[in-house]
Amino acid sequence: MKVAEIAFVAYPVTDLGRARGFYEKVLGLTPAREFGDGVFCWVEYDLGPGTLAIATGIPDWPPSRGGGSVGLEVDDFPGAMREVEAAGCRVLTPPMETPVCHIAVVADPDGNAVILHHRRTACGCG
Repeated sequence: MKVAEIAFVAYPVTDLGRARGFYEKVLGLTPAREFGDGVFCWVEYDLGPGTLAIATGIPDWPPSRGGGSVGLEVDDFPGAMREVEAAGCRVLTPPMETPVCHIAVVADPDGNAVILHHRRTACGCG
């Protein structure tokens, strides 16, 4: 088997409307596809070659703060942090700098970790 790329990252949510408010209003994502039957609902956001999905109505897949996470590349890291803080989002890991990026982790309304990330233009590597 050869895996070619990440097809999507998905998060389970408990309240689809509240979650959409976070992903669409706070993070500014635009839904690309949505489907479901009112109990099971799935919403996808295309981000470059990948997709972030949120879903509700899957009994064996509850949200989990200790579960996976998605890293979202942002153009303006300080501006992104101001926006999530102004929206009252919980910051799980405060902003920090590494040799290659700026990074912080915030929680969506269900406690799922969302990483805000900004690559440095030059890493200083030889």
